[in-house]
Amino acid sequence: MLYLQQEKVQAVRVLVCVRVVCLRGLCGDGRIAKMSKRGKKTDDATADVEQDNGAAPEAKKAKKGKEPEAPVLYEDPPDQLTSKDGRAANTKISSWNVDGLRAWVKKKGLDWVREEAPDVICLQETKCAEKSLPNDITSMPEFPHKYWAGSQEKEGYSGVAMLCKTEPLSVTYGIGKEEHDKEGRVITAEFPDFFLVTAYVPNASKGLVRLDYRKTWDVDFREYLSGLDERKPLVLCGDLNVAHQEIDLKNPKGNRKNPGFTAEEREGFTQLLGAGFVDSFRELYPEQANAYTFWTYMMNARSKNVGWRLDYFVLSKALLPSLCDCKIRNKAMGSDHCPITLHLAI
Repeated sequence: MLYLQQEKVQAVRVLVCVRVVCLRGLCGDGRIAKMSKRGKKTDDATADVEQDNGAAPEAKKAKKGKEPEAPVLYEDPPDQLTSKDGRAANTKISSWNVDGLRAWVKKKGLDWVREEAPDVICLQETKCAEKSLPNDITSMPEFPHKYWAGSQEKEGYSGVAMLCKTEPLSVTYGIGKEEHDKEGRVITAEFPDFFLVTAYVPNASKGLVRLDYRKTWDVDFREYLSGLDERKPLVLCGDLNVAHQEIDLKNPKGNRKNPGFTAEEREGFTQLLGAGFVDSFRELYPEQANAYTFWTYMMNARSKNVGWRLDYFVLSKALLPSLCDCKIRNKAMGSDHCPITLHLAI
């Protein structure tokens, strides 16, 4: 019995040796190596990359820490002071969302206004009741005709202003609908040849909680502007709180569900243009990228030129022959927006 058991053990040993020899033969022709690679696909893929680029681990770390590319900035070109038909510009209008009038005055915003010397300066998001206006601006002799609108319900909220060198024929406030007008968002001045409307369009707000209200605003505001346009051409300026096209902001893909770039807000602006109006900047510079008017204060967005074009001069089509230039003064500081300027040959 013991002898038979020893024979069985010997047979098992012989079988194991045969299998080992076979396996060695397989390794010799590379098939086991291939099978092993299938089981370590990730490791081998990494090894292949290292072989292809010849980079040592230290070099790879250095590559990850390389300096970021310099931001692409927009250089405002020299002002064009003639219309396409050769008439000289004679009307200059500037607009600026000041993000708080009192703070803007302290930041020397009025120095820029005096240097720019427009015929009319329109301001948005003044956040200041008329009783609290700083004397530096209320006493400006350059603009003897000054008009203010503020929120009726919230101190330090919304608000627009219009300062004129020459007196308008008439001035009105709001658009004739109480739900909008109580927030102090619109001033309209009538001049002999055109209406000038300055507006601070409501933001859809974080989480888009005011998107439905914004859609209602867009319809009502377009109706208001169309009514004016039937009487005489108009210029609309201000913070319209929408980047109309992908070219109008740095990161369109990541902002499709954020205020200012939702499909609904962009469509509202498209419908405004379809009602007989023109985005003057895009009329003159249809392919100009990296031209923005707003940058968040966070993450050095302005120095990186990670911005949005939210501020516009929109014209009645009847004023197109008078259009000379639309400027983005992005070097002017004092707010999270920069001013814009329109030249017309009226």
